[in-house]
Amino acid sequence: MSIRDTSGQDHALTVSPSAAKRRRWLIAGGVAVAVAVAIGGVFSSWRGGGRSVDTARLRIATVQRGDLVRDLSAEGRVISANSPTLYTIAAGTVTLRVVAGDVVKQGQTLAEIDSPELRSRLAQEAATLASLEAEASRAGLDGELIRANARKQLDQATIDQVAAQRDLERNRRAFEGGAVAQIDVARAQDSLKKAELSLAAARKETELQGRGAGLDTRNKHLQADRQRSAVNELQRQVDALTLRAPFDGQVGQLMIAQRASVAANAAVLSLVDLSVFEVEIKVPESFARDLGIGIPAEVTSTSSTFAAAISAVSPEVVNGEVAARLRFADKQPPGLRQNQRLSARIVLDTRRDVLNVERGAFLEQGGGRFAYVMDGNIAVKRPLRTGVSSLGAVEILDGANVGDRIVVSGSDQFGDAERIRISGE
Repeated sequence: MSIRDTSGQDHALTVSPSAAKRRRWLIAGGVAVAVAVAIGGVFSSWRGGGRSVDTARLRIATVQRGDLVRDLSAEGRVISANSPTLYTIAAGTVTLRVVAGDVVKQGQTLAEIDSPELRSRLAQEAATLASLEAEASRAGLDGELIRANARKQLDQATIDQVAAQRDLERNRRAFEGGAVAQIDVARAQDSLKKAELSLAAARKETELQGRGAGLDTRNKHLQADRQRSAVNELQRQVDALTLRAPFDGQVGQLMIAQRASVAANAAVLSLVDLSVFEVEIKVPESFARDLGIGIPAEVTSTSSTFAAAISAVSPEVVNGEVAARLRFADKQPPGLRQNQRLSARIVLDTRRDVLNVERGAFLEQGGGRFAYVMDGNIAVKRPLRTGVSSLGAVEILDGANVGDRIVVSGSDQFGDAERIRISGE
């Protein structure tokens, strides 16, 4: 039995020379196209930094020229510009006359402190004052007596001097008439001299005793005045045992319970001035150096904007923030309450006609030293020099022109690549 093969099915084909040539050209062209595609892929991979990033994962902004307003926004809370806390002047038992939330008038009694020790000291010092005042009065009387005695002695010495003068004149006339001896005239002269010395001494003694009496009286009065000052101070402290409202306002918080025994200088209650409010805000430390008293601001309350200005800036940084206070310029929003939340905007500066671009993460990522600028669908890393910045924009000093498109967010995906292909552009 013989097995049939496929020799009967095979037919020899005759290929023309032109068809063979055309086939070789087709094969060569295909190889050339494949090589070109490979080279293009390699070039594109090299030109695009070897990676591609989808444009949906980026934020690209256009450089423009215009005014740049440096501002910052912050959430603030309403605080009273005048919100003192009242303290006890001495230890004692406190009786409260108001409760938290009460509206009070200036001079109204808020609390009373019972301090027996302070009142006892006042009574003791007042008694001492009365004693010193009596001594001062007695010193005045003693001075008058001393002056009266001195004047009496002076008058007596004056009379003696006048009598001696007359006796001398009488003896002189008698001597001239031969009625008395010369010795009597000399004796009368000595008596006159003695009387004149006594008169001079009496005058000096009167002056000195008057001055001495005046000094004693003045010393007693000074002691009384000193004691009176001590009594006045104690009286002031006793009066301060009754806490009164220093202005029209509202009781904020009670720090102690009714009839509680407290030590000296203990907080009793706080009082809120409802007529003047301020807004306290927290500003990032990086903006602290730009803040200053008088810088304009805007406060938003119930969709209305009110003009304000910075009235105070804290000198210390707490948790990376600086506290500042805003004071309303013309009128404050109606119905404000303590610790109410408001939005504030502070206008730091306005730069006219400058190059600027939308602010983004690129500013913090590269410190403003470089950015990725779009060149077609390729993001090229380019040196950049930035200036001041606001919440929404940053000034460009060098490295970009009007119309350039900068990757402001998402460039952290590029790593350190110099060129990145952006797909979807």
